[in-house]
Amino acid sequence: MSPSLRLPAGLFVLIAALALMLQVSFAQQTRGEPMILPVDDAPLVAMTEAGERQFTIEIAETSGQQARGLMFREEMDDDHGMLFAFPVTRPASFWMRNTPMPLDLVFIGEDGHVVSVEQGVPFSMDSIGPEEPVRFVLEIKAGIAQETGIEPGTRLRHPRIDEVAGAD
Repeated sequence: MSPSLRLPAGLFVLIAALALMLQVSFAQQTRGEPMILPVDDAPLVAMTEAGERQFTIEIAETSGQQARGLMFREEMDDDHGMLFAFPVTRPASFWMRNTPMPLDLVFIGEDGHVVSVEQGVPFSMDSIGPEEPVRFVLEIKAGIAQETGIEPGTRLRHPRIDEVAGAD
């Protein structure tokens, strides 16, 4: 006769409740709705060697907005993006969890110049970011940075960037 493992009824209910909460939480994270922020009145302008390129942008300012970013977004216009505006210059890294759309992540220094352009692979948990601290990050559709000439050293202009970088 083998010994049987008996859990007290209260412990069994607690374990079952925790398992259900984890399952619901996971389901919400993997099937969430995209966050759509208001489009800013001012366009973001990339001052490329080929000329100016304009983008409409949503601005992620709060930590909650920044944590969610473009998660669950399945499509976006080629001339649209999301600008992450940090209150201070700092190291920044992103991941693509729950992000089905491939992205270019444009890391911008406090002087308004592009520090790095990195590719975001859908659903990747890999950390994406430059070694240098940044003040802003612009997320746009994959391939748009190269297509428009946005590369390290490119100056990006927008009132939010210019209030930190100054006008030059």
